[in-house]
Order: sequence, then structure tokens, then C-alpha cells
Amino acid sequence: METLNESTGAVLDLTLLRTFLEVVDSGGFALAADTLALTPSAVSGHIKRLEVLAGAVLLDRTTRSFELTASGETLYAYARNIVDLEREARARLHGTRLKGRLRIGSSEDFAAAWLAQVLQTFHRGHPEASIELKVGITANLLREQSRGKLDVVFGKQCARVQDDGELLWEEELVWAWAADKSWKPGPLVPLAVFPEPCVYREAAITALGQAQQGWLPVFESGSMAGCLAAAQAGFAVAPVARSQLRDGLRALSPDDGMPELPLARFYAYLRSADPAAQALVAAVRQTGQRRRFAQ
Repeated sequence: METLNESTGAVLDLTLLRTFLEVVDSGGFALAADTLALTPSAVSGHIKRLEVLAGAVLLDRTTRSFELTASGETLYAYARNIVDLEREARARLHGTRLKGRLRIGSSEDFAAAWLAQVLQTFHRGHPEASIELKVGITANLLREQSRGKLDVVFGKQCARVQDDGELLWEEELVWAWAADKSWKPGPLVPLAVFPEPCVYREAAITALGQAQQGWLPVFESGSMAGCLAAAQAGFAVAPVARSQLRDGLRALSPDDGMPELPLARFYAYLRSADPAAQALVAAVRQTGQRRRFAQ
């Protein structure tokens, strides 16, 4: 590991840590500079100074990109916790903790993959707030929100929403299939899908139709775990966001004879400008940044 000289007892500056997190989360020095209202040279200076204080190279830089070094990966995890705790301390000192019950609607893939991290971040800052969760299909949850039954909905679309939704991140939609089984496309592609209405189902059928490829829904379930199990068993192929892939699954590609799918876009839908709902959305956005999804 490449190290840098620094005096014993150096303190990691919070401002430098925030800059480091922003560079990694945004994926570039220029983007981080825009967000932080700094010049790119100032951002670069912050990173160099942090590397000196840390006594290690954090970013392996080229002229066009960078990658986290092993030391950078370690510091990123600690820096995120340090910055989160500092924000939590300020909130508590200033009496800005939120109270009351927040009614949330969430698509199952969101709830299964990211909700635990989001709730941990949210609860640390607002321990007196309580949450009521309903998991379901985005379209159904939005209908319940329009009737006043949900305060915020986290859902997905495969097209940009122009009006009500706030885009949190977007990622690839892929064809999930068993990692240990060969793929031999026949005249009909066996699909594992959610019941209608489902944006992943619609995207898959549209892509197959445009490719003039036949399909057959051989497995239908309201459970993401069920669809992934069918794919892992080699029973059917499941259209899912790439982040849903797990051990035992792989993504089929055009080389396998499968058409490309559109991006999966994750949105927050707020019923009002409630501070608790806005705080929760901020926690969700932070989770997406940690996973480095595109925004």
C-alpha cells in the first residue's frame, strides 16, 4: 500500500471528509465542485490534504477517472459514519428531531434491498418518529396516496416522470437467470414476472416485442423473492434492477440473444412538504449515493 508522510497524531478534518465523500458519491471532481460551490482545484487540494493527513493514497487517479484504493474504501466507510454522526449531533443539539407517525408505501425491491439502511440513518437522527410501512406495487401505492392513506411512496418507473415524482437514482434493468445454468433461448422466452400492473413486466414485454421475440409468463408472483427464486432455479428469466442480483444469478445480455432493457428509475412521491417525509427522502437519496447509482 502506498503511504504518505505525516506527523503523528494528525486529525482528519471534517470539511475534507465531506469533500472526499462528495467526490466519491458524485463520481468526479468537477461534479463535486459544483455541489460544494468550490473550484475543481480547491476540491483537488482538499483530497491531497486529506491523503497527507490519512498517510495513505485514497484515490487512484488518471486524467479522466479515478478508483478508490483499499485505503480509500476503508476511509469512505468511516467518513460516512463520522459525517452522519456529526449531522445527528447538530440535529439533537438544535432540537430538530421529528416526532409522529410517518406512513410509507414502498415497492418490494426497494424495501428488501435498501430499507434497512435507510431506516437506520433516519432513526439515528429522529428516534422519536415512528413508521408505518406498506409494501406493494407502485401504481397501487400511488392510488392509496391520492386517497390520503400514505405520506410518501418510494417506487419505480421505466420512464421519466415529469410531474409529481422526485428522481432519486436510476440503474440498469437486466434479465436475471441462473448463474450455473446455460441459456438456450427458444421460440418463447419463459418469464417470471409480477402481476399487472408492473413496470418491469411492461418493460420486458415491450423489449421482447420490439425484438420480435415471443414470450410466455410461466411464473407469476407478487413477491420479488419468488421471481428471483424462479430465475435461480432456471425455471424462468426475471426482469429486475441490477442491484437485485444475488449469488446464484447472472444478467443475460444481447450476446445471449436477449434485448436490452430500459433503465429502472426510482422515485419518491411526497403527499406534502412534511419535514419527516423530507428527512426520510434525504436518507433514501443518501443510500443511493453510497451505492453510487446514477442520478
